Amino acid sequence: MEKLEFIDENGEKTQFYVIEETRINGINYLLVSESDNEDEEAEAYILKDTSDAASEEAVYEFVEEDSELESVGKVFSELMDDDVELK
Repeated sequence: MEKLEFIDENGEKTQFYVIEETRINGINYLLVSESDNEDEEAEAYILKDTSDAASEEAVYEFVEEDSELESVGKVFSELMDDDVELK
């Protein structure tokens, strides 16, 4: 499982583990968790790449819009052959 480190607008670092990734309508999405233990129940988040094509580094933001969260969550559920519970 790939580990990524994110730095928020306040300079705080958070580590996430990439569970799955997909591209929908030209936008990259990541399904991530703060835990790398697949047997442990943990919160999962969907992140969306909001960087422009010319940028060297990817910029990810949490998906917060309910309709986008639901549709992308369904795609991840199908990819993983498992239910992704959205909160």
